[in-house]
Amino acid sequence: MPVPSETYTPHRTLEERTTDQEEFVCGASRTIEASIAAHQRLLGDEATVQQIAAVAEALVNALQQGQKVLLFGNGGSAADAQHIAAEFVGRFAIERAALPALALSVNTSCVTAIGNDYGFDRVFERQIEAFGKTGDVAVGISTSGNSANVLLGLAKAGEMGMTTVALAGALGGKMKDLADHCICAPSDQTPRIQECHILIGHVIAELVEKAIVHGSRRIS
Repeated sequence: MPVPSETYTPHRTLEERTTDQEEFVCGASRTIEASIAAHQRLLGDEATVQQIAAVAEALVNALQQGQKVLLFGNGGSAADAQHIAAEFVGRFAIERAALPALALSVNTSCVTAIGNDYGFDRVFERQIEAFGKTGDVAVGISTSGNSANVLLGLAKAGEMGMTTVALAGALGGKMKDLADHCICAPSDQTPRIQECHILIGHVIAELVEKAIVHGSRRIS
């Protein structure tokens, strides 16, 4: 029985398949190069590196005084918040006592109840009010720097006397003028910003862990 012409796909030649594979390889290489370039810009920005160090120091001081870290963001930034919180509660690389950190996107009943009753813009603000204390550290993550619910969460944290930290993209958005510390990933592309954010989170987790276990003079 003949195959209908509209559904028939001829076998592709080895040369065509090889060309496709080369395109994927080239595409993968270009994306890796773009990510490395963003990381190199991050490393080369002395002011941003100093800001990362300042945030790590602020976290060490807060945790050593019995305070906690509250992290929040949307989408990929929510995943980053959970990832970073897990590095504190579990461990990053050194066996040590657990450190108190909470990601505010994980309780779906809480998030959806607040979103339904008060509006999605307030899902983090309300949780900051519930769980935050003076001296705690609030970390808001937004690639644009303009996510309304992250801005409200940081604002509430500031009102409550918490240290506020923002992770944003190159321009910082509205978070830049709102947080005590704003770490701006040197890119305007969301994937590159997110890749920088998780690197920054790992750097901070490592510095904090080493300082708490070994003391601040033995972290480098």
